[in-house]
Amino acid sequence: MRKHLRKLGEHKQLVTLILIYLLCAVLNVLAWTVDGFSDKYADKVFPIWTSTYGRLTSLLSFSLGEVLIIIGVIFLLVSLIIILPIVMIGFKNHHKLIRHIYLFTYGWIFAFILVTETLNCFILYHCSSFGEMYDIPSGEHTDAQLIEVAEVLIERTNELSYEVKRDDEGHFVLTADLDETAKKAVSDLADEYPRLSGYYVTPKKIKNSFFMSQQYLMGIYFPFTMEANYNQEMYEVNMPETVTHELTHTKGFILEDEANFIAFLACAKSDNKDYNYSGYLSTLKYVLGKVGEYCGEDKENELYERVNENVWLDITGNRKYWDDVQESDEGLFDSEEVAEISDKAMDTSLKLNGVEDGKHSYGRMVDLLLGYYYSGGKEI
Repeated sequence: MRKHLRKLGEHKQLVTLILIYLLCAVLNVLAWTVDGFSDKYADKVFPIWTSTYGRLTSLLSFSLGEVLIIIGVIFLLVSLIIILPIVMIGFKNHHKLIRHIYLFTYGWIFAFILVTETLNCFILYHCSSFGEMYDIPSGEHTDAQLIEVAEVLIERTNELSYEVKRDDEGHFVLTADLDETAKKAVSDLADEYPRLSGYYVTPKKIKNSFFMSQQYLMGIYFPFTMEANYNQEMYEVNMPETVTHELTHTKGFILEDEANFIAFLACAKSDNKDYNYSGYLSTLKYVLGKVGEYCGEDKENELYERVNENVWLDITGNRKYWDDVQESDEGLFDSEEVAEISDKAMDTSLKLNGVEDGKHSYGRMVDLLLGYYYSGGKEI
């Protein structure tokens, strides 16, 4: 009787898992092939997960996603070292039971990851672009227009550099909080961009931030816990822009170029100077990079010469931080290898989700910025 009940339970588990996998497959196929499906999902369904599941995980003061990853790595290592040999070899009359427990455990873990990634990430890659949704033109722009925007950003960034706190060596010092001010900065855009309305999760710092730094990561959105996380060890000027960027992902804008652009708008229009400066400096570096790409390094260097001493201190301070991480012996793994693996993994993930140019898509925020600036005379 007990054996019969166990088999019945295993059969129900197997059927349930198969149905979950099939449902996720159907949802992903619909997202890839049916026009408008992802948009309706992002507008009507996704906010439900943010305001329920996201609200629940926000009750925790720590990053649940980080904890789950650590537990997952430990479990994987233990299962490979201890449990897997038992499953393969078996002992006495219990080897089938152990094998089934082992396989079902992995089956449910994979189901959890697949469901949360599908609902909170994969479908969102196929939404209409931010520009399409809110009538930001996507036409080509001239080199002269790109340079003009760079000059505007330089002027404003220089001005803001005098309005933030600095230490004795002249480096930026963060005085603003990284939760309520960030949430307000993004939510204040909701009147113009309605998808940014609704509940906001609480941004969380990553305890093992050095490992993030080894990957050149400033922030990360965990779909499986609906959390916006940030690197607490990086150069502080990056933090306001990073937190607003990650919050944007929790509102359904999963593409990096769009999150970069929305984060810039949120920071630029914030009533907090730390956020203003962080947003402008981050965007300025993207734009000057595009100037170098399209107008030549000489022009890029010429524009960099217009950047004042305060801004230069923050640019060099930021560079020094990343260089020091790569040269450090701290950490369990070699920084160069971690950075290379992370870079390839992120690029592959983006391409698998339909972003053909992978990590190069990050720079497309400059196209959005140009379209925004030259449509209707909007200021930046």
